[in-house]
Amino acid sequence: MSIPRPFSEQKTAMAINVIYEPYIDPEYEFLIERIYPPRVCIDNDTCEDCTLIKVDSANKHGILLEMVQVLTDLDLVISKSYISSDGGWFMDVFHVTDQLGNKLTDESLIHYIQEAICSTRKGKGNFPSEVNTSLGREVRPGQKDTALEMTGTDRPGLISEISAVLVELGCNVTATVAWTHNARAACIVYVENGPGGGPIKDPIRLAQVQDQLQNVVKAHHGKGEKRSSVRLTTPGVGRTHTERRLHQLMYADGDYERCRGCDGGGAHKKGCDRTHVNIERCEEKGYWVVNVRSRDRPKLLFDTLCALTDLGYVVFHAVVASKGTMADQEYFIRHKSGCCLNAESERHKLTLCLIAAIERRISLGLRLDLCSRNRMGLLSDITRVFRENGLSISRIEVATQSDRAVGSIYVTDAWGHDVNPDTVELAIKEIGGSIIAIHKSSSWGTSPSISPRTDDSRVEEVPRFSLGSLLWSQLERFSSSFGPIRL
Repeated sequence: MSIPRPFSEQKTAMAINVIYEPYIDPEYEFLIERIYPPRVCIDNDTCEDCTLIKVDSANKHGILLEMVQVLTDLDLVISKSYISSDGGWFMDVFHVTDQLGNKLTDESLIHYIQEAICSTRKGKGNFPSEVNTSLGREVRPGQKDTALEMTGTDRPGLISEISAVLVELGCNVTATVAWTHNARAACIVYVENGPGGGPIKDPIRLAQVQDQLQNVVKAHHGKGEKRSSVRLTTPGVGRTHTERRLHQLMYADGDYERCRGCDGGGAHKKGCDRTHVNIERCEEKGYWVVNVRSRDRPKLLFDTLCALTDLGYVVFHAVVASKGTMADQEYFIRHKSGCCLNAESERHKLTLCLIAAIERRISLGLRLDLCSRNRMGLLSDITRVFRENGLSISRIEVATQSDRAVGSIYVTDAWGHDVNPDTVELAIKEIGGSIIAIHKSSSWGTSPSISPRTDDSRVEEVPRFSLGSLLWSQLERFSSSFGPIRL
């Protein structure tokens, strides 16, 4: 029979297992940055046709993406870029213009770029609360509303159903961004608590809204399909950039698994504009060399860096250049963990993820530009009209600016094909003046010239008759006569 030890001895034995860790001041991470703060130089003298933005600073994983994010948020076009970040320090040069091909001469814009790039290091700064781009769009530092994140199977009417439920629950939509790719959909909707505004903070109300939306997304879930997800998040420090978050959502949903790259021989064939990714080993320096060739378009560099950064790869050197309609990107990378891409499966996955990141922003269908006085339920009304007329939304980017709602909506028929122009005109008339321009959508997400609408304007597309589209339209009109379903 064992004799129990005195309490004092037990206490001593327990204390032996306590491990004391050294305290590390959270500000230590930024010590080097305080000693050597980032330097940003805006050079309008070296090149005749573009502005050079030169940045050098202490290196940190993800800082390259954060800098490119600042530039792309301002609707700037990066035609060339030279990146080097060996030895714990990076030096980057970006050749940029605005969307109209002009140099950057607006002093407020130049000041915003300098302060914003420096402030990405700590998320703090004294840069202006907003600035206007060359396209007249307001850019603000961040979103302060509640964010609804959704992934699921792409199907006609999905955005319409989500926005209708939000109106029923008394939520006002302030911004919506949605992408579709490989039969999957991801969207982020920013909402405020009714007409009074402000984020939704009540946990019970948050749970109620999330449950109702989860029911809508699951209502059409087919057997064997991937599970859909809905998540509501409140504003907080360090919230991920909206478009980067969309990339993360679609990656987590596995949309890249259905991507198909072009064979290596097609990369140099004349007229081939598909996305090509080639990954080779540089034994001398221990890098993996990633070459990407694709059609050029806005935000191409940002999308590529999203894939590399979120997969844990560090870019040590890179050269990016566009020529005509094509763009070439070359990256010298290593994984931040030090692991190599030895397995063929890892190289194959990286290839597919890069292709997916480039293709997600491809805009299928007809682009409709929206500008209307903002009101609660506006998005619900517009998307309901599209649904009733058999139109499906392939991509949407709508936000509020002061008292206006502005943005673009890309529409196809219910099967993702070209829309009948007469159907579009009928839907636009029913919406009542909110659509200000119609575009032939470029398949690579470029910004075509605007064609303002007049009373006699018509979409210059070849009509494609579809009996299925006609049947779908009639079914949608019939179903819309019923009142909203309370879930």
